[in-house]
Amino acid sequence: MEASQYLSTHAVQSDLLTRPLLGDILSHASQIEELLDAYGARNNQQWQPFRSLVATIKLYSNVGCELVHIQRALSAYQLLPLQRDFGRATEQTLDYTCRILAEATAHILAKATELNIPIPTGMDPHRYEEHLPPGRLEQNLATRKSETVAKTVTLLATAFLNLAAESKPTLPSGDVGPEEYEEYLKASITEERLRSLEFRFHNLQSLYDTNVSKTETEDLDPDLSVLRGHISVVMHLLRVATEFAHYYERHIQRKQQVSGGYNDPEPLLRHLMNYAVSFAGNYLASAELLCQNMLKKYTEIGTIEVTVPQYRGFHVRPSTLVSKLVLHYGSQVKMELDGEYYDAASPLELFRANEKINAQKRRWLAEEILRLQLVPDRLRDDQDIRGMIHTVVMTLAETSKLIIYEHPLTLKDNLPRRESRLMEQVTDEIARLQAHGKIDIGTNLKIRFIGDKRVLADIKLLADCGYGEDNFGNNIPLPEGLAYLRK
Repeated sequence: MEASQYLSTHAVQSDLLTRPLLGDILSHASQIEELLDAYGARNNQQWQPFRSLVATIKLYSNVGCELVHIQRALSAYQLLPLQRDFGRATEQTLDYTCRILAEATAHILAKATELNIPIPTGMDPHRYEEHLPPGRLEQNLATRKSETVAKTVTLLATAFLNLAAESKPTLPSGDVGPEEYEEYLKASITEERLRSLEFRFHNLQSLYDTNVSKTETEDLDPDLSVLRGHISVVMHLLRVATEFAHYYERHIQRKQQVSGGYNDPEPLLRHLMNYAVSFAGNYLASAELLCQNMLKKYTEIGTIEVTVPQYRGFHVRPSTLVSKLVLHYGSQVKMELDGEYYDAASPLELFRANEKINAQKRRWLAEEILRLQLVPDRLRDDQDIRGMIHTVVMTLAETSKLIIYEHPLTLKDNLPRRESRLMEQVTDEIARLQAHGKIDIGTNLKIRFIGDKRVLADIKLLADCGYGEDNFGNNIPLPEGLAYLRK
């Protein structure tokens, strides 16, 4: 109650919210809320409004703590520049939070009088002031050596990129107009979703602090502390967003609030969408290039050998997925086939490899036809060319050397005369059927990818699931490890 009196008797401005004041409000509100819940106040007509006010004060004091922390830590975060003024926007959200707390505490004092709750007097007017000396302590702890820092940095940068890709539907980086609020609140910006993201960024920060903080590598690479700052600011912004979303879903949508201007949803949603959510999205996007460059810096080069996509080789979907995967990490990866190299980040480059892939498939199939002696030297008098070719194709299909997509399979009408070499006629017709997409050659042709081991691991995962397709070109779900490719 002392903190409530202090707020109600001072001019409402953001610098009123000192850490001692917010800490006192949050601590007492948490204790009172627990006591009220123990007595069932949330289901009591007389005490429920008081309980709702306590919840509001607890939530907004927690938001205030997060915002003050962001303000104080801004210079240490080393955030990459944005077009919008993050410091000014933080101050505006803190002003809004201060106004809500001032109104809520004024209401709770009035409610306390109604409920005969004693209100203390004789408060020290300077109790919540915060006067701190400038500067920081000397950073003189010895750095530690770690053999696994490079591996951890790669893991951190990769996890950040994956989270950034996964978060994009939830965290739009641009301003959201009031007419769009409802759509976002229904689709992706929910307390549950925001809390889950915050938890994962918290884990990312913990991973950094455990494995990278105070190491020689951190001292030598200034980009690492910049990445740490972006992980941290996104985490704190998500905490603010989670609290705002909780208040909207629990108190405003469900009408579990008491009278007062702080129940107006418009400013709440504006600060949720265009401060907490928007800036979290901005800083995620701005740090993506940083992470990609970091991956290049700590790259370990490797080579993998995987099968060519079964359905028509590197057509649109497999080529797009591979290039999207490579671009996600920003590393250079090459695909190699018969001594020729292709840029794996370019779908058109991969698609270009199909010509050589199909030629290799046809050569392999011709060798199989000869090995199995499927084509006679000459036709019998009672045989026709079409029938012979059809028999060869069906025999190859039965042994999974050909995949037939057209049923019934239609052969060319004007096949060459009987005098032409039979083997040439068979291979020419198979090439025509393949070019028209009526059949494909079922071979385990291998290709090599050379580049960043982390990227190669995901390419292998993609290849193991058929590049997202079955043998007939139907889409199949991608594994969770490639969830970022679904966006």
